[in-house]
Amino acid sequence: MRVATWNVNSIRARVDRTVDWLVREDVDVLAMQEIKCKPEQFPYEKFAEAGYDVQLTGLSQWNGVAFASRLPMTDVATHFDGQPGFLKGAEGPDQPIEARAIGVTVAGMRLWSLYVPNGRSLDDPHLVYKLDWLARLRDETQRWIAANDGAPIALMGDFNIIPTDEDNGDPTIVVGVSTHVSPEERAAFAAFGDIGLVDTVRPFVPTGYTYWDYKQLRFPRNEGLRIDFILGSQSFADLVTAASIHRDERKGEAPSDHVPVLVELDDVDGEDDDRPMIF
Repeated sequence: MRVATWNVNSIRARVDRTVDWLVREDVDVLAMQEIKCKPEQFPYEKFAEAGYDVQLTGLSQWNGVAFASRLPMTDVATHFDGQPGFLKGAEGPDQPIEARAIGVTVAGMRLWSLYVPNGRSLDDPHLVYKLDWLARLRDETQRWIAANDGAPIALMGDFNIIPTDEDNGDPTIVVGVSTHVSPEERAAFAAFGDIGLVDTVRPFVPTGYTYWDYKQLRFPRNEGLRIDFILGSQSFADLVTAASIHRDERKGEAPSDHVPVLVELDDVDGEDDDRPMIF
């Protein structure tokens, strides 16, 4: 089974690239971020022609997350319990929930596609929101793990955090000046390890970035960031047999600024999907 995550940066602009990659790489489940559309605007037909069902949450031309799967998806949730909201300039507990999280169950695994808030700057309320969002996600994930007796779970997507200096190749991202590398953000990321989640990709791919800014020739200079992850419980990680970062998807015409990250799993929950792909 092949499971992947990709911040596609507008699915309507990149649907052909996305579906082509899914078919070419024989991917079973793809978590997408920044789809940037409402449900009625999503290009379902292209995915259906390739044999994929889609679940999504999207509210406008911003944010939005989705799953495309050729295996059945159940228990769809368009936010996690306790997910905080945000509205610039507003205060109080009842802010609107953004389209940043969707969860599905596939082959007995709980999978989340996540687009973590950016944070914007070290003195911006959006950073407070980001840290709160991550803390609530961690707490809810810990509760789910405790209640589900070792069932596999994976948090996949764009975390907008650079966990270590080795994950940062962009000279403009500086500790003490920039978001994504602040001690508070790195501690929030490390807290997922404290509840038993592990980076399922790095053991197989010791170097490499997942994002390159469109500006200043960042990609030709390989001045990238590693901010896209597949964090899994130990029961999920134990199924992973290989992983890859698909750097070449940053090339060509109108690419996303992110590239896909993929893991290969042993047969899950008795699944042996030998259906032919639809081309």
